[in-house]
Amino acid sequence: MQKNKSQKTKHLSYIEISKKNLMHNIKQFRAVLGKKTKISAVVKTNAYGYGDKEVVRILAPYADYFQVNSVEELERIRPLTKKPILVLGYVCKNDLKRAIKLGCTISAFDLAHLLMINVQAQKLGIKVKVHIAVDSYLGREGFMPNDLIKIIPELKKLKNIKIDGVYAHFANIEDIHSTNSTSSWQASSGPLATNFSHAQKQIDSYEKVLKVFKENGFGDLKTHISATSGILAYEKWKGIHSIARLGIGLYGMWPSEELEKMWKKKISLKPALRYITHIAQIKTLPVGHSIGYGLTYVTKKETKIAVIPQGYADGLTRSLSNNGFVLICGMRAPILGRISMNMLVVDVSHIKGVKIEDEVVILGTQKSNTITAEELAQNMGTINYEVTTHLSPLLPRVIK
Repeated sequence: MQKNKSQKTKHLSYIEISKKNLMHNIKQFRAVLGKKTKISAVVKTNAYGYGDKEVVRILAPYADYFQVNSVEELERIRPLTKKPILVLGYVCKNDLKRAIKLGCTISAFDLAHLLMINVQAQKLGIKVKVHIAVDSYLGREGFMPNDLIKIIPELKKLKNIKIDGVYAHFANIEDIHSTNSTSSWQASSGPLATNFSHAQKQIDSYEKVLKVFKENGFGDLKTHISATSGILAYEKWKGIHSIARLGIGLYGMWPSEELEKMWKKKISLKPALRYITHIAQIKTLPVGHSIGYGLTYVTKKETKIAVIPQGYADGLTRSLSNNGFVLICGMRAPILGRISMNMLVVDVSHIKGVKIEDEVVILGTQKSNTITAEELAQNMGTINYEVTTHLSPLLPRVIK
């Protein structure tokens, strides 16, 4: 996703979003899923840092649903699309009226939450769609399956709620190194046959709940358990559930190295983001000169440095101090010293012709060189999800 030299931007620092690559990625997963399975494009947390408004504008023709975490996120994207929006984070009492008026499907975490939603919907004279969260061996939000099964008949009494769906979350389906017992599903699943015991336990628990719902007259429920990793390890071509929640894969990143190895010859994912800034200053430091706060780097020889106007407030954690690179003129420039709130310093002694306001790529491709989210994650001591979600929302998002 290299920048066309004829394109110019007025921004010093910004996030460049590839419309072409986002569309490519969602089409890749559309081919993997069953024909009847709908895609919910996950745009929570500012679309994984890519920019929620920009991503919704691009994907509105291709996604069946959008998924957010909060009412604030719902308010941001509702004016941009008529597609149904799932709010799967907790919506508190004070936010329920706002959410219901905007038109969305709300997640219910427990009976008290469900009753609260019903009361607020009743006050507005609206019947609101709700998806029931089931805690099937995740140990996080949602009804415990046995508790939920006991109260299912009571749900019919909630006059201002339409139980539209029931969903759960996988806990470790992307971690295919784990070796556990084999299930009947695994027998035909190839490389995942040694890793499916907890996932199968979750599926069995979830399907037990769905069976009881069906037996109690809830026959047309939306069901979803898979995010990107579940699509690749479980749903693949089978159309098992009516919705799949496509997050990390939508943005051209893989949920794990193992799933990438299994799938990279079957589908191609294209990174859809470049994090760009420009050099603020160039100067030469003498030997023995310290760089940055804490004196964590001292020059061993005369060193030409470039001051880069980005720092930990923009998403570059201090763990990258003396431990990472940026791209300048298509070459890697090592980070020297401690990363500051809004600045960092790199060594450009080896880069001929470098000048002030040259483009700097912190994440993405420049000429033939690339810094991936996975590389940054390794240097930061985290995962690719956290790299992009930490990108400051104050950075302009520019669609290419």
